[in-house]
Amino acid sequence: MKYLDPKADLTFKRVFGEHPDLVMSFLNALLPLETGQEIDSIEYLPVELVPDNPLRKNSIVDVRCRDKQGRLFLVEMQMIWSPEFKQRVLFNASKAYVRQLNIGEQYELLQPVYSLNLVNDIFELDLPQEFYHYYRLVHVEHTEKVIEGLHLVFVELPKFTAHNYSEKKMQVLWLRYLTEINEQTREVPAEFLANPELKKAVNALEESAFTDAQLAGYEKFWDIISVEKTLYGSAERRGMAKGMQQGIEQGIRQGIEQGMKQGIKQGIQQGIQQGIEQGKVEGIREVAQNMKKAGIPNAIIMQSTGLSENEIELLKI
Repeated sequence: MKYLDPKADLTFKRVFGEHPDLVMSFLNALLPLETGQEIDSIEYLPVELVPDNPLRKNSIVDVRCRDKQGRLFLVEMQMIWSPEFKQRVLFNASKAYVRQLNIGEQYELLQPVYSLNLVNDIFELDLPQEFYHYYRLVHVEHTEKVIEGLHLVFVELPKFTAHNYSEKKMQVLWLRYLTEINEQTREVPAEFLANPELKKAVNALEESAFTDAQLAGYEKFWDIISVEKTLYGSAERRGMAKGMQQGIEQGIRQGIEQGMKQGIKQGIQQGIQQGIEQGKVEGIREVAQNMKKAGIPNAIIMQSTGLSENEIELLKI
């Protein structure tokens, strides 16, 4: 039996966009829901197909739904990461939150928005052991105080390793499903087949369940992702090279400016010191000259001023 990768546009939407029971299980496993607040029913909502960046217009796959409490759930598969995605996720979640109310309605009607973002890339390089990142509005000093409304979750799929997270069985199973099943899979793990939801999700990936046209679209999706990664990588490298060149040029300019400022400062200080020294010499000569006019012997003048006998002889009186 051959299977397709669940992270692709075609398969992700087939599994999570057409089977309410599967997306409910997935959300309950991945979202930070309190006990008793699990999702038990959902309805799908229209997906907004408005790419924020033409370079990565095909690298985002999303599913939107709402439960009977009115809570909104935005699920995205992001194939290529870039820094602006966090702002994009916050913007979309905020927009979904605001659109719940019509003009004149009460704020108490607002329900939480959960944005679950599965990233097929690594973006938190300084957190090598953490793959799950949960953001919400909290008091800076008293984090137990929360303003409810927005819940943003990012999952770095390449960092996930199943043996480290056995305490959350369904979360581990779903993340293994996303990271282990692909075109090379020939034997499905027994744990998947033993779970009704995972078994159904695996069966939905069977290559035989798709038409030739759909399979062609599936192949095209991966080709596009490959191109987008190449373009983005090239743009990133060009940006880094340009940044380095600008940094070098700026460093040279700053070095020259700093050197000139330092040189001027040192010149002024040196001039002042030389002036002081010169003033001292002129003052000593003037004293010696007056002593010589008064007929004081050279030996006494030498002892008093430190001048040599030759310097005293050259003084005019």
